[in-house]
Amino acid sequence: MNQDADLKNVDTAGILYDANINEIISDFLKESEQLQMAPLLVILGPTASGKTGLSIQLAKKFGGEIVSADSRQVYKYMDIGTAKICNAEMDGIPHYMLDIVNPDQEFTLADYVRKAKIHIDQILKKGKLPMLVGGTGLYIRALCDNYQIPRVPPNNELRSQLQNEIVEKGEDYVYEKLKEVDPINAEKIHPHNHRYVIRAIEIAFAGKQKQDINKKPDYNILKIGINWDREKLYERIDKRAEIQIEKGLVNETKTLIANGFDIQTPAMSSLGYPEIFKYINGELSLDEALELFQRNTRNYAKRQLTWFRRETDVVWIPGEKLI
Repeated sequence: MNQDADLKNVDTAGILYDANINEIISDFLKESEQLQMAPLLVILGPTASGKTGLSIQLAKKFGGEIVSADSRQVYKYMDIGTAKICNAEMDGIPHYMLDIVNPDQEFTLADYVRKAKIHIDQILKKGKLPMLVGGTGLYIRALCDNYQIPRVPPNNELRSQLQNEIVEKGEDYVYEKLKEVDPINAEKIHPHNHRYVIRAIEIAFAGKQKQDINKKPDYNILKIGINWDREKLYERIDKRAEIQIEKGLVNETKTLIANGFDIQTPAMSSLGYPEIFKYINGELSLDEALELFQRNTRNYAKRQLTWFRRETDVVWIPGEKLI
């Protein structure tokens, strides 16, 4: 592989390669066969980086089927706000882990890993290449590193208390609680990710600290990330948010609310819905809601890059080469 000598614009650990991506994957598949290990191709990167388009292209080239690694696209009825791929965009490539639970249903990391592994193994049995595609770093790491996640039932009383404390005292107050009971995982979970913060506290209070207990990997794994110059990525994020508004994000949010999924529903904390809710509620103009949506999404992309920066085994492909 021919390494690009200029790594100044790489915001992540790992190596930025100028080699042909098809050659990289072909070598990986040969290696998997030699090792007699099942292959798992991972396509990762921040939001709006082009993972969907690249994954379809590679799936058609290498006989792949796609397992989503997006923590919000598991929810039904939330299509525009989560930038969920539509049937036409799939171009005949099977996709899994989309639209599997209602927005008000409990869906844990353990649920995700268990269900995703079932799909991966079924894809392999068909002689196809399983492809894990998305930007939820914890989902990707849990699968690739084969986490053994403790099963702890939800503590609704504690959960309600913590949610109320976030509203009344702020997310930092509750995040400090996590740091006290589980400092190891507090370093890995962003304070803004209320659902994971609350769940980690819940598990710790149950007496089972949410540790990264992992076994030998089940698969031979190749991680490919899409790297953009930061300003170019932000341009893509801003443009996509505008398109989401044009496609009907306001009506989608209104429909969700009308169906009983109000802004307190955990799934509705996804980017886009809280900002549009403020517009619907008369707190912001539509232009102000869009601007807030764009800013929050850019901040989210920063957090994703911070997470992926810790991954040292990613082959980073310049986004400009994929256009």
